[in-house]
Amino acid sequence: MSLQRDQSGALAARGVHDMGGIDAGRVACTEHEYALWEKRVDALNVLLAHPDRRLICVDELRRHIEGLGAAAYDRMTYYERWIHAITQALIQRGVISIDDLARKMAEVERRREPTAGS
Repeated sequence: MSLQRDQSGALAARGVHDMGGIDAGRVACTEHEYALWEKRVDALNVLLAHPDRRLICVDELRRHIEGLGAAAYDRMTYYERWIHAITQALIQRGVISIDDLARKMAEVERRREPTAGS
């Protein structure tokens, strides 16, 4: 977070995500192919926010993204920020636990490891 002067001259905190009014150059408006995992993050977001479930909401996701430190925010891609926010929201709501997440991540990692003889 950095301090910036607002229009009245008062100091105000500005998060790393807050780029309003800062010259950041032109935005390249080009289409690109999404990776499978990015499509899955988007689908997960839609499914969890569906009115029949309401397991996440845009306000809490935004809070988790805006709460990232500058180093993490700059290092992460758009969809990495979203999966971070979804994960944090599900943990805070008690939908999953940190232990559940650790077990699942270990299971996925084991699937990636080459088996003996291959």
